[in-house]
Amino acid sequence: MPEYLTLLLNCPLVIATIFIAGIGGTFQYGYCVSVMTSPSGFIKELVNKTCIHRYNLSLEQWHLSLIWSFTVSIFCIGGLIGALVAGSLISKFGRKRCLLFNNFMAITGAVLMLLSQTAMSFEMIMAGRFLCGLNSGIGLCAHTMYLLECAPRQLREMVGVTIASFISLGKFSGQLLGISELLGTEKNWPWLLGFISFTALFQLVTLPFLPESPSFLLFERGDRPACEKAIKRLWGNNDYSKEIEEMLKEKAALQNVRSHSVLELIQNQTVRWQLITIIVMFVSLQLCGINAVYFYSFEVFRAAGIQEHKLPYAALGTGLCELSTSVAFVSPISPISNHLLGQYIVAGLFLKSFHSSQHYLSWMPYCSMVLIFMFIFSFACGPAAGTVSLPGEIFPQAFKSAAYTIACTINWTGLFVLGMIFPVLVENLDSFCFVIFLFFCVVAVIYIKFIPETRNRTTLEIAAEFDRIHSKSGALHRIAFPENNLNGVKTYETKF
Repeated sequence: MPEYLTLLLNCPLVIATIFIAGIGGTFQYGYCVSVMTSPSGFIKELVNKTCIHRYNLSLEQWHLSLIWSFTVSIFCIGGLIGALVAGSLISKFGRKRCLLFNNFMAITGAVLMLLSQTAMSFEMIMAGRFLCGLNSGIGLCAHTMYLLECAPRQLREMVGVTIASFISLGKFSGQLLGISELLGTEKNWPWLLGFISFTALFQLVTLPFLPESPSFLLFERGDRPACEKAIKRLWGNNDYSKEIEEMLKEKAALQNVRSHSVLELIQNQTVRWQLITIIVMFVSLQLCGINAVYFYSFEVFRAAGIQEHKLPYAALGTGLCELSTSVAFVSPISPISNHLLGQYIVAGLFLKSFHSSQHYLSWMPYCSMVLIFMFIFSFACGPAAGTVSLPGEIFPQAFKSAAYTIACTINWTGLFVLGMIFPVLVENLDSFCFVIFLFFCVVAVIYIKFIPETRNRTTLEIAAEFDRIHSKSGALHRIAFPENNLNGVKTYETKF
């Protein structure tokens, strides 16, 4: 048995924390991304019925597409706002309490969507999606911080991968419950949208039995006895005085580091290439086409030539593919070193964009579906596993908060834009809409070749490598680190 599994089995409360935090954390995000696919026809019908009932007006197809796109994409507006306020809420209320309060937004949004058909109000679905977006934006941050801070250092890398696994589980659950044999029917689709209230309620009932994050108790509250008690509950009744002393040293080091604002990060020349890297990687993460497949998987497979009655099961296969891949790759794969995975994505999209010959060959739709699964597999075992943690790997401590803010803003904004424009692209370009995604994948793969490897390197070493690669003169800039920083690197002279 692998060593990390043995260590994990010796910490049963950590296992419970992984499940409880995940089911009310990133699971909600994954579920909300995929759940709108199955009831799309019923929701459009509700929109049209509502307008006829209120205004005696039957909407044209493009009107319906616009309202439908906004209903899908308003989730991203809520997510962006949630991500921007998450940091202050987590610092003020704590990781655990923030997750607890966050469930009320999910429950309220789910109830609104559940009652939308009875009230004949598609606006209630929009309001519910917005609240679920707020829940997901806050939950992504709170779940990540809480889980990593509750896990022993030896398990943090493996535990971190479960965050992406619960996103995949959420996507798969939304697709599974959306088939016609379960909740994907004209009568039951409101229950499909309202299902997240049950997962939120589950976390609301079970999370109070778990301890608060030890790091929060020590760093934010300054309560060492409570920190020691939480560690013993999570990791067992051994002597963890060494770990606590290391945490105290970390706290002392962080007191000497001033966090820079987003504007200061943008203006700072010494981390310019790191900033460009974050922008390129997170834009590519959204515009590689993966979320278009999940938001509008029926439209994607319909454009690929899959028969109408087989669409729910084809969409279900995408979620199962990503879930099985994310579970299989327990050890994270660095997105920087895996050039081949990026090329896989490009190859899959390139072939997918030229499946227009499906009208002439009966077997081409199934070939297109296989290529989509190849694309999802490549995404799940490469970019999905490592891009999220990239800001923390390539930026010094002083810039990490601002870097994550920029990354989250790009992530949610890209998701919103994609949700709005993709139906229009499908209607006008058909299968060739994937050529646009192909362009961004090509740009990402080319840029990846100029990014240094991050694994087992300090931020100072990574910064020096960035300068070596991109500086014409070959002169290395110096980045200021406090004398007692986390890596034990002494202060270097800095030019601003």
